[in-house]
Amino acid sequence: MSLFSAFVISALTLLTALYVAAEFGAVSVRRSRVRQLAEDGHWLAQRLLRYVEKPRALDRYIAACQIGITLSTLILGAYGQAAIPGDLAPHLQRWFGTTEATGMYAAQITTLIALTTFNVFLGELVPKSIALTYPTQTALYTILPMEWSLRVYTPFIGFLNGSGLLLLRLLGIKQTGHRHIHSPEELELLIAESRDGGLLEPDEHRRLQRALRLRLRTAGQLMVARERVQAIDVNAPLTELVDTLSASPYTRLPVYRGTLDQVIGVINTKRLALRRLRGVPLTSIAGMMDPLVTVSESSPGDRLLSLFRERRTHQAIVTDPQGRMLGLVTLEDLLGDLLGSVPDELKAAKALEGDSHG
Repeated sequence: MSLFSAFVISALTLLTALYVAAEFGAVSVRRSRVRQLAEDGHWLAQRLLRYVEKPRALDRYIAACQIGITLSTLILGAYGQAAIPGDLAPHLQRWFGTTEATGMYAAQITTLIALTTFNVFLGELVPKSIALTYPTQTALYTILPMEWSLRVYTPFIGFLNGSGLLLLRLLGIKQTGHRHIHSPEELELLIAESRDGGLLEPDEHRRLQRALRLRLRTAGQLMVARERVQAIDVNAPLTELVDTLSASPYTRLPVYRGTLDQVIGVINTKRLALRRLRGVPLTSIAGMMDPLVTVSESSPGDRLLSLFRERRTHQAIVTDPQGRMLGLVTLEDLLGDLLGSVPDELKAAKALEGDSHG
């Protein structure tokens, strides 16, 4: 292989590496970081921001990368097969004592394997690893050649994107575009990096971690067990019920009929207190009860928060598959798991009332 051929093959491999790095850099870079650099006057970040902020622009950017990778790889393969086997075949023919046709065939196979290995390693794996490790720097340093490529490839991008979109529509697949979406695990890594970089205080880091991990906590893990739940029997004498509600440290108490497996509603003690202050006689608590919300013990914590907001309630009864009450989960339980321990003075107040919960 001549020096010129080696130069052309190296140049085409580096071109492939450029497009691979640009693609992975663009989809991995954090938009908030690019926006911050652009606001600080970084001119490369200002050019990059116009592509990573808009899904349609990012689609065109990624399409240009893919066209560049395909073209440089095809040209590399075609040039390599034209330039190398002719020089390599005589050596293989002499070394193995084969015919000229066999030597040429062996040279073509050897060239294909060598070029593929060389291109995959230096043209794809190495730049991909660099881009994933240093996404911001990679995206910034590749923006200028990518802008030139976008101008050159514009006709191809329009045709290929249009064809791809048409095919997706025929298959009934909705086009979502390239977006910066992170899994909860990736978000935890980003939060840890922000803490290590001094952007988050330790308390802020812990709260964000708890918020992400709330989805892994279930109602069964967050609830107060059945034997610790303070509740009232709707069939008890009215004076006894009023005394119990008045003495309770809790705002809302479950109301059951007969046993805790037959919880029929929730009563708000504040509403009862207001009624008594106004001098309105109380004949029954049945008309003052709020609807009951039940959840399974496997319900995740983040879903419980959404349920409380949707139903405008502060608590839910946790039941097993047979409908038996297992415990009670409240908004306070969720906030305690999310934000940490409650203030000491509140704990002390509750401790005076024992371990019951409502």
